[in-house]
Amino acid sequence: MDAVHIIEVGFGCKLPPLFRMSGPHLTLVTGATGHLGANLVRRLVQQGERVRVLLRPSSDPRAVDGLDIERAIGDIRTPVALANAVKGCTRVYHCAARISITSGGEREIYETNVLGTRNVLAAAASAGVSRVVVTGSFSAVGHHRDRPSDERDPFDPFAKALPYERSKAAVEHECLKAVADGQEVVIAISCAIIGPNDFKPSRMGRVIQDFARGRMPAYIPGGFEFVAARDIVQGHLLAMDRGRPGQRYIFSTEFVTVDTLMQWLEEITGKPRPRLRLPPPVMAAIASVASPVMSTFAPHRPQRLTPGAIHLLRMGRRADCTKAKQELGYAPTSVKEAVREAHQWFH
Repeated sequence: MDAVHIIEVGFGCKLPPLFRMSGPHLTLVTGATGHLGANLVRRLVQQGERVRVLLRPSSDPRAVDGLDIERAIGDIRTPVALANAVKGCTRVYHCAARISITSGGEREIYETNVLGTRNVLAAAASAGVSRVVVTGSFSAVGHHRDRPSDERDPFDPFAKALPYERSKAAVEHECLKAVADGQEVVIAISCAIIGPNDFKPSRMGRVIQDFARGRMPAYIPGGFEFVAARDIVQGHLLAMDRGRPGQRYIFSTEFVTVDTLMQWLEEITGKPRPRLRLPPPVMAAIASVASPVMSTFAPHRPQRLTPGAIHLLRMGRRADCTKAKQELGYAPTSVKEAVREAHQWFH
């Protein structure tokens, strides 16, 4: 193991010498402190890859502490920081995003998700990176009530959508523009992630925590496509190794109803589910009043059931992963086991 040189970054900061893994390739991961990024970085390190992560100056580094990686400090909204972070890298996983299921913050969402992706791709092109895998969102795939959605379904700009959902559709346009300019870019579309190494934690992580602590007063029926953390990581690796440039691949594990999730959590935690099972229209009416108030007077307090979250649960969107299975060899595992692993990790 050799000590690495100090990396100059866009904020005028310098990092102390770190250690890098021996090997021919250096991979950059953005969004390494997020749920997906934390699991992806661990998998890459386990495989013996040299990994560099891009961390914002304000990021909580717990997700990468103790890992044998390089760190670069910067923001994807800052081209100079990206240019330094991508130096010497042959591959990039762009997982960073501003995720939100509430209204507001449109400018920050746009600048981070859309312009940030443009900056990452431009920096990768200038540095001669061989391939970039960009994390997409199932919310940017068209919805059909009579069949599961697949990669051929375009985002509907006239449908009700949150700023985050619209931004992820625009992210895909940035990827396709880069492909048209000759870059190798593959889009790995993620559904709601469940699993360990959920440091922030994610929305689903907070649901598991609340249930285990007896702090969930009620729930509403519905369902969504979930992906185990190990599965979405595997999907990104497959997209990098086998994906066709300019293509999008949906990665899901299985569709799970909220009632089934409550049953699993009862078995896993030994705690009873909430007694109140509220009708979605009732909860939607409550959330439509409560969410704007909380966004105004308690903007940093996590909101569990926002109007956007309720809308997504009521849609019952289903995913068709046939393309990823046939072209990439994707083999999803089990959401229930992912819930169990998440609970064990939190515990």
